[in-house]
Amino acid sequence: MNGQTNVDGRARTYILNLPPDYYDTSNLTLVVVLHGFGGSASQAEADYGVTDKANAEGFIVVYPDGVLSNGPFHLRSWNTGTCCPVAQTENVDDVHFISVLIDQMIANYKVNPKKVYVAGMSNGAMMAYTLACDLSNKIAAITSVSGTLMVSSPCQPSRAVPILHIHSAIDTHVPFEGGIGMANHYFTPVDSTMSVWSALDSCNAPPQVTENAGYSLTEWKDYTGKVAIDLYLTQDGGHSWPGGLKPRDKADPPSSAVNATDLLWNFFQQYSLP
Repeated sequence: MNGQTNVDGRARTYILNLPPDYYDTSNLTLVVVLHGFGGSASQAEADYGVTDKANAEGFIVVYPDGVLSNGPFHLRSWNTGTCCPVAQTENVDDVHFISVLIDQMIANYKVNPKKVYVAGMSNGAMMAYTLACDLSNKIAAITSVSGTLMVSSPCQPSRAVPILHIHSAIDTHVPFEGGIGMANHYFTPVDSTMSVWSALDSCNAPPQVTENAGYSLTEWKDYTGKVAIDLYLTQDGGHSWPGGLKPRDKADPPSSAVNATDLLWNFFQQYSLP
């Protein structure tokens, strides 16, 4: 279903999906899915496969829309602090928008407030990191697909936030090694993002790396020995949602080495807010 809420003087829109058994259950998980730059809520729902997963597993999923630009293509974006226009240049408070949206989902639907998660693609993945920094009291864990940490001030979450990061080694739009990517913008190396979060999540032991067919898995564990960060690095695909659909003909093909939607659901089920 389509929804709208007014936040900071803006009409903000979203798509909400309730699982088939919604009215026979309670205390449901909520997953917030953020589209990439130039994408939309409807595009994310069509391409990522999260709604099908939600219907099969019985959780609620909401797809918010980033703000529209006034340009000829009306591209949508999220303000992560240092990316991306027009949300950044107009100083749109997307953290507040998502915070309000989560509150409304909890108030109006059968959401377990301890089981709220965020997953994002590209600019949406950068937004997921920003939310982990600023809304750690509301978000139990996040998934970043083809993104990186792009905040404008030091990340200071109030608690350790479990991180699932999925990236392609051949992504040229948001390069894994960092540097100039889409729109001639500089992006932080993912290694730097992992260093920041491994410190924030108290992962003092060296990470463990497992090589698999087509991808590697790097795991950081916290002081209790529980996995706090998972990094999947694929050798195929590109700037795309692994296991999903191409949003347009000239987009990078999705990786076939892993399925991002399956991974995020398996990861999220391990964590809840205290």
